[in-house]
Amino acid sequence: MTKKVLTIDTKPGIQRDGTVFDMNFYTDGKWVRFQRGRPRKIAGYRSITNQAKGYSRGIYVNSVNGNNQVFNGYNAGLQVVNINNNGIGSGISDFTFSGGVQTTGTLVGGSLYTNGTYTLVTLTGGTGSGAKATIVVSGGAVTSVTITTKGNYYLVGNTLSATAASIGGTGSGFSVKVATLNAAFTPSDLNLWQFDSMFNAQGSGGQLLFGHPGQNLAQIDSTVSTPVFAGSISGTTMAPLTDTSGTSPTGDVISVSGGVVVLHPYVFVYGENGLIKNSVAGNPYDWNGPDSNATNVASTKIVKGLPVRGGSNSPSGLFWALDSLIRVSFTPTTVTTGTTSSTFYWRYDIISSQTSILSSQSVIEYDGIYYWCGVDRFLMYSGVVKEIPNTFNQNYFFDNLNYAQRQKVWAQKVPRFGEIWWFFPSGDSLECNDCVIYNIRENCWYDGGQALGARRTAGFFSQVFRFPINAGTELSTTELVFTASITTNSTNVIQVPITNQIALGQQVIATGIPDNSTISAIAPNGTTAFYNVTLTNAATASATVTATFNTTAGRITLWQHEIGTDEVVGTLSDAIESFFETSDLGFVAGGPAQESPVGDNFWVNIERIEPDFIQEGVMTFQVNGRPYAQSQDVLSDPYPFDPDTGKIDMRQQRREIRLRFKSNVQGGTYQLGRVLLSVTFGDSRPY
Repeated sequence: MTKKVLTIDTKPGIQRDGTVFDMNFYTDGKWVRFQRGRPRKIAGYRSITNQAKGYSRGIYVNSVNGNNQVFNGYNAGLQVVNINNNGIGSGISDFTFSGGVQTTGTLVGGSLYTNGTYTLVTLTGGTGSGAKATIVVSGGAVTSVTITTKGNYYLVGNTLSATAASIGGTGSGFSVKVATLNAAFTPSDLNLWQFDSMFNAQGSGGQLLFGHPGQNLAQIDSTVSTPVFAGSISGTTMAPLTDTSGTSPTGDVISVSGGVVVLHPYVFVYGENGLIKNSVAGNPYDWNGPDSNATNVASTKIVKGLPVRGGSNSPSGLFWALDSLIRVSFTPTTVTTGTTSSTFYWRYDIISSQTSILSSQSVIEYDGIYYWCGVDRFLMYSGVVKEIPNTFNQNYFFDNLNYAQRQKVWAQKVPRFGEIWWFFPSGDSLECNDCVIYNIRENCWYDGGQALGARRTAGFFSQVFRFPINAGTELSTTELVFTASITTNSTNVIQVPITNQIALGQQVIATGIPDNSTISAIAPNGTTAFYNVTLTNAATASATVTATFNTTAGRITLWQHEIGTDEVVGTLSDAIESFFETSDLGFVAGGPAQESPVGDNFWVNIERIEPDFIQEGVMTFQVNGRPYAQSQDVLSDPYPFDPDTGKIDMRQQRREIRLRFKSNVQGGTYQLGRVLLSVTFGDSRPY
């Protein structure tokens, strides 16, 4: 038979929905992306630290002067890892939270202001200074005293002796016992963190970090309110965000069920019953100014807020309720009624009242367009809400999603390759074990193939720090990493051979070193043989001793993605498996990627393949296929080839035929070019 020379011209994307024979796109793949219409291996990832406390339920990155602060929110707190622009860390610090009820016996006096019906008291001096008390008058006598949670105080008892008859205008002669009330951070496996930051122009004059540990992980519609915490972004302490302004007896701890977002220069919080509330401009501790507001704009809970381009109506923001999308715009408008003028600063527009959101973490902005997962489709906002067409893996995602863990679905983006990633727990998995990827440039979809790199619980996309940072899903157990001889010199710095695996937070046990010592910093020491390793407790030995380096239980790894080709932990490197499989190339399907096949009823006999790859390391090639669309596939043995291989001769015959290319060696990577196939008609048989 006459030989034919074919090229692989399968269209970009991995189609999981539908039948294999009906596809013109790639039919299978793992850890592969598409660029210029061709598959290429997704880059590797490197461990920043394997001692982060987990599971991570929110990551935020702030960059200043070449230092990148990686904030990791987990069930029982918040910690920060400082790394340079190469991803090398200098230690992990845990945050401390102020708050909690501390009952005192302080009796606080003040001045009474009465209008004949009730009396408002401003407590002065002592522990309860600034608290607001309301004196209730009934039948000519004071019947009760209540103190609102203003100024972080509440009533624990009173010895009010004055009567209504003796209270006229202003007066004194009373005392109230109060206790401090700072809303405390509550450790919980339901905590799901939202972060943002802003410059505090009216307060400390520094940058503030805001964190909201909402108890929303099990239920997106949870109505449990928790405080928004605030603190210096360069420190390691946080306190409940409070309103220290105003004279009305309103609660001063800013506590919501939804989350927090900064629309510069305003801080917004949101929660159940469509609540959206904002501070005054530039001062997150003032929520009673003329430009602050609190309103309920929907009937369901607000679960996510993000800034949006507002033009002349800046700042503006988008807020996702469970069933609607709302736009908030700064539009000062003065309305005059008779002789009274009022200024309204904010406008609330319903963009759509017929939408949905799967997870509060599933929203991400890409070049001014917003993408998210609804409960049964993928959606976007570019001025109007629209569905993102997905004929590749929409069923693959929603049919396999563990809906009981829907709040763990989260979004990431890789602008370098035009990608938006949605990580999700598949099957009965309790944590994310796969991802679907929408490539905006290529206008196609693919997935992670349940690769290890797709098993991530939270992350932050590249900005100043040019690599995405993601958190792993595997909790560590106590394990011996290695034993080494080290030299100590009566300081907290020891020398560790560079060939060993070391990581921040690793436990070190040796003679003369306290058993609770852990690694807080790693740096070269000027030689190629050793690292200088800083311990949290000073070493007291002054000789060469034998030390063991252990991992600590209950920790997770923070990964620096899109770097290199392998999975790298310390000095150890493991290959990352990556493969792709073409659409059907058989003559019965009309040849490679033909949408309107005019098929010849012959088998395809492949006699030669001529690789065309940008390639590092050895790859393998396999032939897959079957005689009928619903027959069992037959996968050939692998044919290895390296970057210098010109051709691979073989005799492989299938009627419906697909080709699989795989890289699974250290340092291995590839980009597909235009592979040539030398084929002939195979056997002609009746079917």
